[in-house]
Amino acid sequence: MPAELTQEQIKSILQGISIPPQPQVMVDLQMEQLQPDCDISAIAALISQDVGLSGSILKTVNSPYFKLSNTITSIQQAVNLLGVESVVNLVNAHSIRGALSDDDIIAMGRFWDNAMEIAMAAAAIAKQIGYPHPDDAYTLGLFHNAGVPLLLSRLKHYPDVIKKAYASDYRRITETENELISTNHAVVGYYIAKSWNLPKYLCEAIHEHHHVQKALSDENGDGKKKTLLAILKMSEHCCGTHRALAQTNEDHEWNAISETVLIYVGLTEYEFSALKEQIHELGLGNTDYYS
Repeated sequence: MPAELTQEQIKSILQGISIPPQPQVMVDLQMEQLQPDCDISAIAALISQDVGLSGSILKTVNSPYFKLSNTITSIQQAVNLLGVESVVNLVNAHSIRGALSDDDIIAMGRFWDNAMEIAMAAAAIAKQIGYPHPDDAYTLGLFHNAGVPLLLSRLKHYPDVIKKAYASDYRRITETENELISTNHAVVGYYIAKSWNLPKYLCEAIHEHHHVQKALSDENGDGKKKTLLAILKMSEHCCGTHRALAQTNEDHEWNAISETVLIYVGLTEYEFSALKEQIHELGLGNTDYYS
């Protein structure tokens, strides 16, 4: 096990693409750190609620410094491997670097809430359909839209772009983005995921999450990736990503791909409706994103 990370090592690892941490999570983490019996499990649970912090923790534990034989995708496992001191140092580094204006916090609030809900829903759906790696489903749910906050922070008109993209009932979301900004959040998210040293199949799933029909119809495609994509799209629909990011009531993407997704996972419309109700009973997907 490597020694505690130094500030220089942390600085080196954190270079590159960064997503600002959620302010409330930072506050909760700071409060937990002040407890005399600081609980590493509680810290891991808090970190797992935030896209930027989770990404940095996974990037750190999967960096060459640790020389692990297997790529880590579980936040709890990553935090356990790093230890309290290194995790606290990483969190504090984010606290200094990730200062947000009030406008930034408001603009990204819906993204943070929706990412957390989708991650939790994805893990729950994975268990319900018998997928053996719910941690992977959670990780993909948390990170799949990681490109969105980066684009929000760099392009003032990006909220209008994403609204137009989700409002179209005949074009892929990423096609509209490509036309208006010459890139899209799936491509940006893919490079963020690569910079965080996420496994190849998760990076590819992030890149392909708006090309699900093509991915699922690929007979030579990675079965793990295809199942994760199917779980993700069910989770997005259950949690109302179309409302969270674009304030639109119609989930055009789900309407176009639902038959393909449900056939792939072996669910009927009735069974999926029941599953959706279970997700809502967990308190997920009921957020009023218009408030």
